[in-house]
Amino acid sequence: MSRTASPTEQDFVPFATAALDFHRALNIPGGPLVTSRTELDALHAHLVSLYGLLDAHAARTCQLVAAEGDQLRTARIRIWQAAEHLHAAYHAAPRPGTGELPEPEPEACRVGLPEGAPELTICQRHQRTARLVRRRTTPVDLHAPFTGLVRR
Repeated sequence: MSRTASPTEQDFVPFATAALDFHRALNIPGGPLVTSRTELDALHAHLVSLYGLLDAHAARTCQLVAAEGDQLRTARIRIWQAAEHLHAAYHAAPRPGTGELPEPEPEACRVGLPEGAPELTICQRHQRTARLVRRRTTPVDLHAPFTGLVRR
């Protein structure tokens, strides 16, 4: 079994990277000073997708090259930690329309969409991915200051 991708495989990751760079260049300099909940939701979706991609790579790679697999698992954990922070930022962001700052209700996400916004699915996506994270990662891994093993 070959470890390298064939040259005919399509790689869309550079396009995703370019789209993020383009978005930042166009929207951040003249955009609002506070990140909108819609953008936080979209960024969270992006990180959850990246988590899934790294999870797939880690599962396959660790069977062949343990040291590389360890690094991919570490990257996967860090991406999940970033998604956790984005989810928290979403709930701390001002509500659209009123600008009112919500009071934190950590249990509210477990029931689905605590604020009743069907177009934003951040809580459902986060809970769905959290179940996968709990199956693949230990609490110690998630809260350790350093999540990677060093193999030589």
